[in-house]
Amino acid sequence: MEALRIAVTGGGTGGHTFPALAVIREIRWGGAADSASLRTPDFMYLGSADGFEHWAAEREGVPFASVRTGKLRRGMRRRDLITRENIVDTIRVFKGISDAVRVLRRFKPQVLFATGGYVSGPGVVAAHIFRIPILVHEPTPQLGLANRISARLATQIALSFPNSLSTLSPRLRKKATVTGNPVRAEVFSGDAVRAREMFEFNGANAELPVVYFTGGVQGAQSINRAVEESLSEILRHCCVIHQCGSRQGTETADLGRLQAVRANLSPELQGRYYVTPLIHSEEIGDVFALADLIVGRSGAGTANEVAALGKPAIWVPLVPTGGDEQRRIANEFAKVEAALVIPDPQLTPNLLVKSIASILQDENRRRRMAVSARSLHIPSAAQRLSEIVLTLAGIDPAARIAGYGG
Repeated sequence: MEALRIAVTGGGTGGHTFPALAVIREIRWGGAADSASLRTPDFMYLGSADGFEHWAAEREGVPFASVRTGKLRRGMRRRDLITRENIVDTIRVFKGISDAVRVLRRFKPQVLFATGGYVSGPGVVAAHIFRIPILVHEPTPQLGLANRISARLATQIALSFPNSLSTLSPRLRKKATVTGNPVRAEVFSGDAVRAREMFEFNGANAELPVVYFTGGVQGAQSINRAVEESLSEILRHCCVIHQCGSRQGTETADLGRLQAVRANLSPELQGRYYVTPLIHSEEIGDVFALADLIVGRSGAGTANEVAALGKPAIWVPLVPTGGDEQRRIANEFAKVEAALVIPDPQLTPNLLVKSIASILQDENRRRRMAVSARSLHIPSAAQRLSEIVLTLAGIDPAARIAGYGG
């Protein structure tokens, strides 16, 4: 029997990358009737050579093929579209399609799974050229630009939010289904006690609530600056774990300023503040287990994990981002009172301190927010998506892939 080969594409951020890796794990190991006889299928991840997805795929042990990519831009007047930047990126997109065609011709996948982001476009177009079945997954409430294009070529479309169906045209709605958004397994394996020891929140600090600030992998400068200017006030209410981001060109500046502020605090307050450019996957579960409140960007990945764990949040959506996805996600949380939303232009150090204090001082409010957050999460998303992938590849998902390939 021919070996099962699955091509995967999507990335640029963790919100587009982590769902892809979660489905890869589910297909490899989830629910196999006989894991001893399971032949691991072949995967090939297509993405940008310098993108987050390249690093993440390598850490996961997934073979990676780089394709050239160019950002798709929207919201510009027609006369402003002809710029050197757009011309260069358009050329890169076409070269990326050529790269993806070569990869897929050699790899010969039975199906392509695409999770969005501008890096996914070349792979989707190449798969369409070869008439390879395509599953497009959208992690946000509304299709992003790349997925709006990919959806037209897709065999099936998977959505993360039930309300998203109403945003699709009748033609696209016919091939769409709501699966939810996969959550990486590390998120559920955290230990709060271990985390307190890791971040040395001990002694008198062991009784304080913990706030986790995150701007995602790239960081959020506006949040970092607000924390920098109000850190001593924030630390009067809680301990803080602060992921300030590792985006090239800003990491040193933001991290250095925050470390300098910490150095000028009293020893008591210094012991309440931990700052790092990046929280690694093996640490994230412990961080979430310890955190009483999340403050950060409402990117698809972080928001999905917060919903799955039922954590209160303060969202500061980046506006605009593509199709304003972060604001749309934040509004979904606000509708059910699962999060407090502060628009980025309105974020001030004083408002940040007041917002954090108001939530930390009201335990009943935190409980209600936690319940509401969980209501936004659709469980078993990775399993649902893996079943669609296998079906499109011609495999019976009920039998999973135990022994497939012989």
